[in-house]
Amino acid sequence: MTETAPGLGEFDFAGDDHVVPFQVEGLDVRGRAVQLGPMLDAILERHSYPLPVARLVAETVVLTVLLGTSLKFEGKLIVQTQGDGPVDLVVADFSTPDRVRAYARYDEEALAVAEKGGRTQPHELLGNGILAFTIDQGAHTQRYQGIVALDGATLEEIAAVYFRQSEQIPTKVRLAVAELLDRDENGKPRHRWRAGGMVAQFLPEASERMRQPDLPGGDGDDGDASLLFDEDDLWAEAKVMVETIDTDELTDPTVGTERLLYRLFHERGVRVYQPQAVYDRCSCSRDKIREVLEGLSEEDVEHSIEDGQIKVTCEFCSTNYRFEASEVRSQ
Repeated sequence: MTETAPGLGEFDFAGDDHVVPFQVEGLDVRGRAVQLGPMLDAILERHSYPLPVARLVAETVVLTVLLGTSLKFEGKLIVQTQGDGPVDLVVADFSTPDRVRAYARYDEEALAVAEKGGRTQPHELLGNGILAFTIDQGAHTQRYQGIVALDGATLEEIAAVYFRQSEQIPTKVRLAVAELLDRDENGKPRHRWRAGGMVAQFLPEASERMRQPDLPGGDGDDGDASLLFDEDDLWAEAKVMVETIDTDELTDPTVGTERLLYRLFHERGVRVYQPQAVYDRCSCSRDKIREVLEGLSEEDVEHSIEDGQIKVTCEFCSTNYRFEASEVRSQ
């Protein structure tokens, strides 16, 4: 049976693993929203992360797909945290037009101590460090990177600081992760992950309306005077609307992205655009890994050989690669 696109007057819901761009003309707001299901499950299942780590990875994936699907060129967006906490690295990257991968690195002993002490909030797991956004358009272009400190209790708050400092666009970010415990078609218990998120940005024609109060400690910070800053009324209204989103609404498959957008913005008129699918697809390959190995020194190659082979496991997708020593030794 051939699938057909919706006709005039018809509407098809995006469903899971599709990013939905939207516009609220009455508020001068543009944004993107998503609910992730099977794609996120696949990423987390192969690594069997402890629950607090899985939640961090899931939130990072949501943020990455929301931003990555806005790229208008061929390239890659990498979102990465590096800190001195039990989870010292979380990285997700989006390769245009639709490929996502992610992984985390953590100290098992430090994580166990943190869990025992009830210190499992994002800022407690990540510690002091940075959140970096890197855009890579290929070998013949210069990378762009924006970096902010891990200054916030949640990834939402940390990302908001990035947009204030680097993008200077009034932006509201919402992220949510949920575990579902149900039964499969055979009645056996199963565990599934869901996540959702939204990025809303204020983009009026008059750029002066985008002005925001200075961050504490900034060049323009003058103490109590900053409290008198008069924020644009439309952006203030939009922020209040986004803040009303319940965590469950972002992850509940019975709500859905379009229904949530309608609930929030119908009085102002919300327009949704063609959804963009995202997939769990790693960019590793045998040829790419061979190129990396061929770039190693002869000494490093010798140290990597075990039983006449070099074994490499992709940190993202856990695919195992084996090379005969003769394949990568200098001729």
